[in-house]
Amino acid sequence: MKKLFAGLASLLLLAEVAQFYLAASGAFDSAPIEEAFSPHRFLGYLILFSAVVLVVISAVARMPGRVIGRTALVAGLVLIQSLIREVARSFGEGSETGHLIFGVHAVNGLIIFGVTLWIVREARQIAWQRTELSHATQS
Repeated sequence: MKKLFAGLASLLLLAEVAQFYLAASGAFDSAPIEEAFSPHRFLGYLILFSAVVLVVISAVARMPGRVIGRTALVAGLVLIQSLIREVARSFGEGSETGHLIFGVHAVNGLIIFGVTLWIVREARQIAWQRTELSHATQS
C-alpha cells in the first residue's frame, strides 16, 4: 500500500508539472480567457480530487503522520487556489489589485509543487526502505 501511495504521489507531481504548462499555454493563447484556461481549470479540479484521495490512501497505508499531514496540506493549498482566483476576479478583470492577488495563485502553485515533491521523496524512501527491511529479515 505504501508503494501505491508513492506511485500516486508521483503521478500527482506529474499532473502539477502539466498544470504549469497549461497555465503558461493559456496565458499566451489568443482565445478568450475562460476558453484559454479551460484545460488548466479542469486539471486543477482533477488535482484537487487526486489530492483528497491521496490523503485517504496515506492514512490507509499507515504512512507517518508528517506525510499524512503534508498530503492534507497539499489538498488544502489546492483548494485555496480557487479561492485566490475568485478573490482576484472580484477586483475586476483588468485591475492592478486583481493582478497582484492573482500572482499569489502562481506562488501558491510553487508551494504546492514543493510540498508534493517532499511527499514523493519521503513516500518513496519509506516504501522502499520497508521492502529492503523485509528482504533483509527473510535472508
